[in-house]
Amino acid sequence: MKERESFGSNAIAIMALAGSAIGLGNIWRFPYMVGQYGGAAFIIVYLAVSLVLSIPIFMSEAVLGRRTKSNTFGAFEKLAPGTKWKWLGLVTVISPLIIMSYYSVVGGWSVDYLFKSLFVGFASADPAEASAEFGGFISSTWMPLICHTAFLLFCAVVVMAGVKSGIEKFSKITMPILFVLIVVIMIYSLSLPGAAAGVEYMVKPDFSKLNPSAVAAAMGQSFFSMSLGVGTVLTYASYIKKEENLLSSALGTASFDMLFALIAGFAIMPAVFAAGIAPGSGPGLVFETLPFIFSKMGAFSPVVSSLVAVLFFVTILVAALTSAISMYEVGVAYLVEEKNMSRKKAVLLILAGTWTLGLLCSLSFGVLGDVKILGETIFNFCDKLTSNYLMVFGSLLFVFFVTWKMEKSAVRDEFTNSGKYRVNSRIFNAFYFLMKYVAPVAIVIIFFTNFA
Repeated sequence: MKERESFGSNAIAIMALAGSAIGLGNIWRFPYMVGQYGGAAFIIVYLAVSLVLSIPIFMSEAVLGRRTKSNTFGAFEKLAPGTKWKWLGLVTVISPLIIMSYYSVVGGWSVDYLFKSLFVGFASADPAEASAEFGGFISSTWMPLICHTAFLLFCAVVVMAGVKSGIEKFSKITMPILFVLIVVIMIYSLSLPGAAAGVEYMVKPDFSKLNPSAVAAAMGQSFFSMSLGVGTVLTYASYIKKEENLLSSALGTASFDMLFALIAGFAIMPAVFAAGIAPGSGPGLVFETLPFIFSKMGAFSPVVSSLVAVLFFVTILVAALTSAISMYEVGVAYLVEEKNMSRKKAVLLILAGTWTLGLLCSLSFGVLGDVKILGETIFNFCDKLTSNYLMVFGSLLFVFFVTWKMEKSAVRDEFTNSGKYRVNSRIFNAFYFLMKYVAPVAIVIIFFTNFA
């Protein structure tokens, strides 16, 4: 049997896990969620949820992955053989594939807008025209599908290359570039006339806008951003060597993810206010706002306008790819290890499934716009199903199994690398308490809030 691959070092593991976490959730989803739920008040809840709930859940998932060196289905089978736990684990194999299907549609949007920034430019200095141009693009049939296909094919090529030659190499190159790019975009955005209103929106909380739905949305955003409950953390953690510090990997990943989300917020929101666009405009916010800014820049310096536009959409595309690849890998690992498929065949099978569902998600902005599932378009249904329910269910599954099914000594063993690393007992016990009692109760409350 071929030896299972591993990441080369703890630093590489953090880059790969951060790449899994940092994606469209930070650049595309976070800004419009902030806009819809009251700015700084939402951010405060998001950060609190990330620290108190998301990091302990992240550790639960990572413990399962590194402990078993297996995919999500196999992890439960190894630790609870002969039980039904593995079938619950199968849910976390399916979830990222649904996410991947609509995620790749948005990734395709970034492909199209990168192409436009390179060869066409953004001529409209009217936000309404920029918005109309975006609406016309996503409601068309062929171009969004072509871009959706191109995005998925690139992901397939990277995943097919394997853990070290594909995922690890891609993460090493793209993650440093990604941080540099988003910081450059933020600096420019903050210099725009009218940007101060966007900064104020990001730092001055309006708690009157907080309600149970906003708290549930903040929790869902934190889970979505860190890719919790869908097996990506478990799968990547299974490639972390036994001698590496798992706790530092988790804390490093969470820190990078939250930092990147905040930087992305300060990169987008000042530009939104400078453009005079409503911050709660929804999923198209980024693609409606930035073309307006680039067109205004072009009136003064076409070269600078083109350069900044290219940098921005490269940033979005790279962020989308790093997360999409991790979701791809969950299904591929399952098929390779449980169904004895070759990696190439597994990748092609996942490609076919996600492309087909993604096709329906893309067309839901156009010819299938009237097709509704529980009152939602196909795209919105897939988004809400995964972020509000499947990710929440998966997170509950992981924390419950780790703290109620596994022995506490086994969990401590992963925290300390069998005693190699000294972890203060109070720190471990605090983590364990959050994992065992706080996280499950909060998850259940938020889960039922989503039905309200």
